[in-house]
Parts: sequence; C-alpha cells; structure tokens
Amino acid sequence: MEHEILYRPSYALLQLKLSRGEAISAEAGALVSMSSGIQMETNMKGGLLGGLKRNLLGGESMFINTFTAESDGELTLAPALPGDLSAMRLSSKPMYLQSGSYIASSKEVDIDTKWGGSKTFFSREGLFLLKLSGVGQLFASSYGAIHEVNLEAGQKYTVDTGHMVGFEEGVGYDVKRIGGLKSTLLSGEGLVVELTGPGKALIQTRSQDSFLAWLLPKIPRKK
Repeated sequence: MEHEILYRPSYALLQLKLSRGEAISAEAGALVSMSSGIQMETNMKGGLLGGLKRNLLGGESMFINTFTAESDGELTLAPALPGDLSAMRLSSKPMYLQSGSYIASSKEVDIDTKWGGSKTFFSREGLFLLKLSGVGQLFASSYGAIHEVNLEAGQKYTVDTGHMVGFEEGVGYDVKRIGGLKSTLLSGEGLVVELTGPGKALIQTRSQDSFLAWLLPKIPRKK
C-alpha cells in the first residue's frame, strides 16, 4: 500500500494506492473517492461491544468502513474539518488519539478505548482516548497543521487541551490548570495538558473550541 498526503496543511487529502487484496479500515464519513476496483464493507470493528465503546466512550462512530482492493485501485480519504493529516507506522508502541483525530489504519491495527483516569475529567478531550495498537499504518487528522514534538525522558511540555491530537504510549498525560484560579478563568487558556517524556506527541495549530468561541457570538439570533 502506497500513500501520499496532498494539499497540506490546510485541506489535506489522503491518497492511497491499493494493490489487489490489500485493505484498509477508515472512520465512517471519511471517504472522498475510490476507483471501481475497490469494495467497501461497513461493520463494527471489535463487534457490538467494541463499536459501542468507541461511540459512547470515545466519541467516535460505532461503525468502521473497510475498503478492499479486488484489483489495483485508488482511494482518497479526508477529515471533516480543514486541516492536516499525519501518517505513522505502528510497531511496538501503541498510539493514543483524541476523539475525532482517527481517520484510517491498516486492518491489523486494533482500535479500542482507554480510560484516561479521573485527571482527565475536565479535559475537552473527555474521559476516554482512542488506543491504536498492533503493527501497521495509522493516519490521524488535525484541525489546522500538525506539529510533532519529540520528548526526552523526564522532559515536560505543556499543551492547551484544545490543541492535543495524540501521543505515544509511555508519555505521561496530566490535565491541570494554568496558573492560579484567576488565570484559569480570565486568561483564555483554561486547562492544559502537561506531557512528560519520553515519546512523541502530536499537537494541532488550531483549536475547534477557540474557533467556536469566536464564531458563535457572531451568528445572528432569531428575534
């Protein structure tokens, strides 16, 4: 399977070249186009329980679309929001993604939800994260461009919760206030994630929450 990410970072499109017999799983709604030699099958990866966990706990669709090439063909996928895509190869380290960042993965990659602990209760990413594990290709999306941060052992790095995309297993994840209560309420920053290395983290250059906070007051209200 060959891949190329086009039109990045604002309106990224994932172009996949599938050889006969190759298959890839994708989030429901991610399909843009496909050639005639590719067949799509919709199912709940991990069965009913797995689908319900992703939907109710991880904020993802219950269903996963599997695209299988009956002959050599092309498939294109894209996220719902304008932004970038990141391609990564999973092997020994699972990857954790925030809700909405999963786009596609090799069929061999397992998709599950993981309890983030009570420390994530006030995080805008919610109580659960998607856990991607196994050996294969993974594609994640962002709102805005993706910035990759590689943390050394013990290195701490602070990220606004609305800018998190994901991180490798082994990276510490702690949600906390920035500054005192006054700073939390008045600075416009609110809660942040303190990451602790070693490992890789992905952050996005735009925040959906910040955009909505700017947009909603400008929408005319019915009188």
